[in-house]
Amino acid sequence: MTQFLSDEYMEEATSTLRANEGFMNAIRGVDLDIQFVVTDSPEGDFEYRMLVRNDDVKLSRETSDKPDATVTNSYETAAGISKGELNTQMAFITGKLKVAGNMAALMRNQSVINHFATALSNFETEY
Repeated sequence: MTQFLSDEYMEEATSTLRANEGFMNAIRGVDLDIQFVVTDSPEGDFEYRMLVRNDDVKLSRETSDKPDATVTNSYETAAGISKGELNTQMAFITGKLKVAGNMAALMRNQSVINHFATALSNFETEY
């Protein structure tokens, strides 16, 4: 079992996303760079990135100089979304998830975000 948001998690989650037909269909023709900031994790605050380019995806614990959007949430919220216990839209509406940057890019690519959460909701992870 992979530790949530570890380097190994990023590699295995990337493979899981690439194997998910719904997610891969959702990213077709999409260029999107999302920086995630996770606060209050057992290891402290950190960032990771989802880069969608050329009909491919990569998750990594690197940062982006100019992301389309930055999503900030607590470890608890990130884990809840990952487990499928918390919907991203509800997290945003209730203020548990904050977004900065190009909101239009996120709205245009809402299907990518939804498929991202769905594709990883059954991913075996240790929290």
